[in-house]
Amino acid sequence: MAKRLSEIRVGKRVIIKSFENDELFLKLMEMGLVPGEVVLVDHIAPLGDPISIYVSGYCLSLRIDEAEGIIVEDEPVLNIIN
Repeated sequence: MAKRLSEIRVGKRVIIKSFENDELFLKLMEMGLVPGEVVLVDHIAPLGDPISIYVSGYCLSLRIDEAEGIIVEDEPVLNIIN
């Protein structure tokens, strides 16, 4: 189920699916946020803005309005059977 990055709780890993705004997409693409990339929500400021995420091996801080424009889905869970 698709959600906004701004709705994801700390410690959760999600996959970027799309962006609502092309201008935002270009800005974030330059920082490594591209569809298919796994993102870990690391920290949310006490008042909810900004949020800190890990993506492509580094930490990135986003304003809440930027995070609202990023559509994500839960990372699939792999069941490994021995």
